[in-house]
Amino acid sequence: MDVGELVRPLAPQVLGTLVRRYGQFEACEDAVQEALLAAAEQWPGGEVPDNPRAWLLTVSTRRLTDLWRSESARRRREEVVAVQDMALTAAVPGPGDDRPGAQDDTLTLLFLCCHPAVTPSSQVALTLRAVGGLTTAEIARAFLVPEATMTRRITRAKESIAAAGATFAAPSVQDWPHRLRVVLRALYLIFNEGYTASSGEQLHRAELSGEAIRLARAVHTLLPDDAEVAGLLALMLLTDARRPARTGQAGAFVPLAEQDRDKWIAPLIEEGVELVRRALERGAVGPYQVQAAIAALHDQARSTDTTDWPQILELYGVLEQLAPGPVTTLNRAIAVAMVHGPEAALALLATLDGDKRLSQGHRFDAVRAHLLELAGDQAGAHEHYLRAAKRTSSVPERQYLQSQAAKCLPAD
Repeated sequence: MDVGELVRPLAPQVLGTLVRRYGQFEACEDAVQEALLAAAEQWPGGEVPDNPRAWLLTVSTRRLTDLWRSESARRRREEVVAVQDMALTAAVPGPGDDRPGAQDDTLTLLFLCCHPAVTPSSQVALTLRAVGGLTTAEIARAFLVPEATMTRRITRAKESIAAAGATFAAPSVQDWPHRLRVVLRALYLIFNEGYTASSGEQLHRAELSGEAIRLARAVHTLLPDDAEVAGLLALMLLTDARRPARTGQAGAFVPLAEQDRDKWIAPLIEEGVELVRRALERGAVGPYQVQAAIAALHDQARSTDTTDWPQILELYGVLEQLAPGPVTTLNRAIAVAMVHGPEAALALLATLDGDKRLSQGHRFDAVRAHLLELAGDQAGAHEHYLRAAKRTSSVPERQYLQSQAAKCLPAD
């Protein structure tokens, strides 16, 4: 049994419940981490509790009680915890209890992490840590910054929420628009880490992408008329539909052009296409809707050659106006190559030379290697494939890049 896979979706639910009941975000997070450690030590050697969530809540609450007993106001806090613990025990759902309250705390935790007292970049980082369960190193890679920088950012976010005296309560309808942009960004990054893990032996972390989709559905239920919420959910579904075809034997990475499209999940494609169609009809277009429209064009094509690349290129032009950045330009370069040839794409890529935001990852070298290969520069492609392979912590991606580099070597 993989205990980590079991407790990952439970951790934000437990943390949300604790913070709602007791406040003190950082203390509650520490208590949850200790409960998760206890689960990792105890469950593999015995039976998993009938209600793992209730078990984690109980252990976390005991850890909080132990912490508060050691403080100067011990007696008063013990009385408060005792009363709250009785309420918690009464409120813990039993096995199979699917009442809304059993799941709502995760969504409320999501909005709490996006508190206005915290800077937008730190809001996303804290959300990825508390709700998504990503490590600081994984979040740093998602932001293209050093790990030490991300550690300081997350620490400041916690301190800002504590200083603001934030209470754990569902934001009012009036509060949603102010926090929604960061909430969507956090969900987008959580999904991306699940769809293509930044490190490790596996290409996917399905528990992460699945949790991101679940939360996106919940936000869409709260705001059914918001076109960008619908766009993000559509983007996730259309992207996740390809997951079964992205790996081959022994988990090897299979690029889009080589995937068996019969393995794609048709119901997810149908749902995603309908979501983005309705979203685009509402008028105001946002970056998630545009990305979803691009994903829909890929998913509706039967092959790379029959893909509507001119339309995709046009959409990337719109996306660069709405959300300019090096990642958007990298993706547009691929479309430029398919429409105007690899030389034009390499000229576009040259505009990103020296961009420090790309120095933390491998995609810049990977894209350049692919374009050089298309242009017939096998030596240059070999060099950049190897550079990209050295810069990724994902084993499947590294192996794929190394194999591509080997193909560019001259035959003996």
